[in-house]
Amino acid sequence: MNLQVLAIAFLITVTVGGVAWVFLHPHLSGERKAENRRASVTRGESTRTERTERMNQGSRREQVEKTLKELDARQRKANRVPLPMRLKQAGLTWTPTQFWIASGVLAAVCSIALLVAGAGYLAVAAVAFATFLGLPRWILNFLKKRREAKFLVALPDAVDVIVRGIKAGLPLFDSIKVVAADSPQPLRGEFLAILETQAIGMPLGEACAKLYDNMPLPEANFFGIVISIQQKSGGNLSEALGNLSRVLRDRKKMREKIQAMSMEAKASAGIIGALPIVVMLLVYATTPGYISLLWTNSTGQMLLAGSGVWMFMGIMVMKKMINFDF
Repeated sequence: MNLQVLAIAFLITVTVGGVAWVFLHPHLSGERKAENRRASVTRGESTRTERTERMNQGSRREQVEKTLKELDARQRKANRVPLPMRLKQAGLTWTPTQFWIASGVLAAVCSIALLVAGAGYLAVAAVAFATFLGLPRWILNFLKKRREAKFLVALPDAVDVIVRGIKAGLPLFDSIKVVAADSPQPLRGEFLAILETQAIGMPLGEACAKLYDNMPLPEANFFGIVISIQQKSGGNLSEALGNLSRVLRDRKKMREKIQAMSMEAKASAGIIGALPIVVMLLVYATTPGYISLLWTNSTGQMLLAGSGVWMFMGIMVMKKMINFDF
């Protein structure tokens, strides 16, 4: 037999055997079935893992949405703040009875001063009404805003202290305790209230969320949201609080920028609002008989009361125009 024919037959046999080994051997030996079983098991595990992750993400998202809805409901209720809470927000330890007694005394003193000066009964009644209901609430609002401004100045530094404490290995409760011991008022008092509320059994997240009740500020609301969501859903608390600290500082810069840009408008509003009063005082100093008709004559008293109402409305409009909320 020719040697070339044998070589070709050998190559054909080897080729057919290799093709059969590649395509038929996995099926005949059971390797393909084993691979299919392994793939099905792996697929099942991955499916279960993906399902578990989706469930966890859904649960975390539901918790976040629930927390945000609760905080939104609390924020809507903030427009109807009772008097005891307003006194507490202003940093006063008065009871509502003491507040109303002080308002009555203030109204009586102003009314007696006007009667001694010879003012009419209509003007005395209007001033008594304003000093009994308006002036004390204005003072209360002024004290509240001043307390909130002090709180905003100290809050970013307090959050940074908490972040450093957590990164150093301290629990969140101990980090808040450090802030409560070293921070200035009113932030110290608010964080001490958080510690006292947590000590009587309330979860720390809910105790931090109640900070917004005593200090109705978006920044305090942000802090309560971060702590509450982390307590319910987990996560990197130091990173979340670090981001919160940057947000608070950016808001502080924006607030200062807005205040600087609106100072010209505020100065103009102050001059326009004070101009009638200054002119009246100057006229009274030069010719008192000429302008005294405004409070000695009944028609003048009506004109003076109407002018006061219109001036008050104009001042409120200018205040709305130059104050920006963000």
